[in-house]
Amino acid sequence: MNDISEMLQQQVVLAFENATALNITAGGSKFFLGQETQGQDIDVSAHSGIIEYDPRELVLTARSGTRLSEVEAALADSGQMLAFEPPSFGSSATLGGTIACAQSGPRRPYSGSARDFVLGCKLLNGRGEITSFGGQVMKNVAGYDVSRLMTGAYGTLGILLEISLKVLPRAAASITVSRVCSESEAIAVMSEFLSKPYPVDGACYDGERCHVRISGSAQAVKETQKKIPGEVLPNADAFWHDLREHELPFFQHGGTLYRVMVKPATPPLSIAGSWLLDWGGAQRWLYSNESLAAIRHQVTLAGGHVTVFRGGDQEIFQPLTAPMLTLHQRLKSSFDPKNIFNRGRLYANL
Repeated sequence: MNDISEMLQQQVVLAFENATALNITAGGSKFFLGQETQGQDIDVSAHSGIIEYDPRELVLTARSGTRLSEVEAALADSGQMLAFEPPSFGSSATLGGTIACAQSGPRRPYSGSARDFVLGCKLLNGRGEITSFGGQVMKNVAGYDVSRLMTGAYGTLGILLEISLKVLPRAAASITVSRVCSESEAIAVMSEFLSKPYPVDGACYDGERCHVRISGSAQAVKETQKKIPGEVLPNADAFWHDLREHELPFFQHGGTLYRVMVKPATPPLSIAGSWLLDWGGAQRWLYSNESLAAIRHQVTLAGGHVTVFRGGDQEIFQPLTAPMLTLHQRLKSSFDPKNIFNRGRLYANL
């Protein structure tokens, strides 16, 4: 344990004794995600640095305050990557914030989510106790996987101190094939790729064109390209970067941005607005003037759920059912009995 983690532990112990609410902060790049919280800031950005990285083992362990760019640069030097392709939403993004908010990019439905690559973590809980979960190899993950539970908890269960991740080699070759089509045609094409043994690792419909990224060996990419109609998109890396970081023209609409999650093959939803489809049709971005209640009603009928991603002062996350709320409350009580961490970040009563 280093001096910074000891200092963080002392702050949490004092907060526990006084039932003081704490807001976990670092780079601030994802501050806009979730509900606004009230409390005293506890900054983990100084708790940084890559602790262990052996490219031969495909495992990296780093402190939570480590810049995401530092992690990605170290992996790139060894021809490797974070397979879930996380967005940064700013140069100050940290590894801890990325995992806490469960951020995954266009590669998510083909390689897996952020949660799928978390092997272990070191956590500072609401009592001021430092505990470790999981390990550094897949076979160490057994029983109730607490380390992956922290992925997407938005810091409400504790402070991530260290995170161990499985990483993957970069593909030898990659191209993006693009063609004009309708939304219905794009959904049919993108969902079809999910059931075929093609080396597709990105599929998006931007409202006009369907973009399909093919990555793998040079031969596999060449053979797959013959089976997918369309033209090769120049400067494709820039397109996928701008999609991941919400820098495409679509995301300049202004107003409230909704994140709609449905099954990939779900037909176009009858909600007026501007749509962009990612994750092969499973993650759909929407700007709409319809009410949140109307949007959630339509999406629920389609078997999905809605998050208010940017803008608006409505309830951010899909309301929980009574059994799910009880489960969340029990978990919160176990890890943070005095409700000091990121109070209200997910839901008002958590």
